Amino acid sequence: MNFAETYLAQLERFAARGSLPRVRALHLPPAADTPLPGDRGEFCALELDDGSLGLSYVLLDDTLARMREGEGGFSLVGADALDLARAYVSGSGILRTLGFAAANALTRCFFDRAGYRPDTSADSIGGLDPQPGERIGMIGLFTPLIGRILKSGAQLTVVELKADLAGDKDGYRVTLDPAELAGCGKVLSTSTLLLNDTLDHMLGFCRDARWFAMIGPSAGCLPDALFARGVTLVGGTWVHDREGFVDALRSGRERGDHARKCAIAADAYPGFETLLARV
Repeated sequence: MNFAETYLAQLERFAARGSLPRVRALHLPPAADTPLPGDRGEFCALELDDGSLGLSYVLLDDTLARMREGEGGFSLVGADALDLARAYVSGSGILRTLGFAAANALTRCFFDRAGYRPDTSADSIGGLDPQPGERIGMIGLFTPLIGRILKSGAQLTVVELKADLAGDKDGYRVTLDPAELAGCGKVLSTSTLLLNDTLDHMLGFCRDARWFAMIGPSAGCLPDALFARGVTLVGGTWVHDREGFVDALRSGRERGDHARKCAIAADAYPGFETLLARV
């Protein structure tokens, strides 16, 4: 099974343990004439009746525009969250995005019911600890993180989808060819791979990586199938103030006061089976 199928199968087993909350609302970032700073306009939040939030990237193709056109008209309020999560496997476009957000919201519900709290992230670069002369790969251009990696003396290769970003930069290289990740001992990746269905394809170019960190607000999924594929750390967003987070997301303000960056390391994660037994 691919990642999405494995993920959904786990959520189906969670659902078999008892009733699950239904969908309460979909929260979108504000419309803006100019891009919002950072990632403030890049993610939606799907909320369940118990307050669980699931985040998903919304800037693939015309997803956000279509969400805006139909905001309040998706018939999501009161919907079966698991049924919506199934669209992550069987749907496409906006339905796949909504399905992914629903799956991530159910993951938060699962973690809460199991009494599991991921550790707070120790740093912003997924624990890569770059060293002088090391070859570091980056999937997706994390501009704010580049300076720290270059300062360490490591060599950096960034793989991007946007042709206008490609080329040799000041101290690093941006390429459209994922084959250039060969030889990188450590890789930092965007969690958007989970949404655009390129996870296994990109991992195939990272066989030399002994450390593969996947980070991003939408990395709120069950990590078991990622760890089975060689990912070593998943870094996401753990919301501790639902009301404040939703208000900040909808208004385009900083969300840091309402959530923390969390990290789940493969060697410290108790595993789905252990957590399911606690539910």
